[in-house]
Amino acid sequence: MTTQTHTATGTFTVTSWSEEPVYTADDETVEVSGMPYPARGFTRAAVTYSYAGDVSGTGTIGYLIAYIAGQSAPTVGFQGFEGTIDGHEGTLVLQHSGEHDATAVRERLEIVPGLGTGGLADMRGHADVELAGHSEDGYPITFEYSMG
Repeated sequence: MTTQTHTATGTFTVTSWSEEPVYTADDETVEVSGMPYPARGFTRAAVTYSYAGDVSGTGTIGYLIAYIAGQSAPTVGFQGFEGTIDGHEGTLVLQHSGEHDATAVRERLEIVPGLGTGGLADMRGHADVELAGHSEDGYPITFEYSMG
C-alpha cells in the first residue's frame, strides 16, 4: 500500500522572542540586528510563532542557538504546535534542526511521531524553511506530510 503525500502551505510570523546567553567561550560579542550575541557560545531562546494559511495556529518553541563569529552555526529546538494543517486539527511537536549565519536561517522541521493529538495524531512529515532578513509580513512555510 502506497502512502499518499500531501502539501500544505502557509506563512508564519514571530509574535515573541526572548533570548539569553547560556555559554560564552570568551567575553567577545557580535552585533546582530542591533543586539549583542556571544562571538563564540550559545543561547537559549523562547519563541512564539503565529501561522496562517493551510497551516494555521500557534507554535511555542525552545531553541538552543550556537554563535560562531563569521561562520554559520547550528540551531536546534522543539516546537509545540496547536492548530490546523490542511483542515486536520490538533496538536503536534516539531523538531527543528538547522543552521544560521549573519544573513539567513535554514532549518528542517520534522514532525515527531507519537506526540500529536486529535486530527494531527497520525501526521508524519516535515517542512524545510529558508529565511533571509526580517519580515513583518511573515515567512513562507510548506509542509510535506502523510497520514498514518
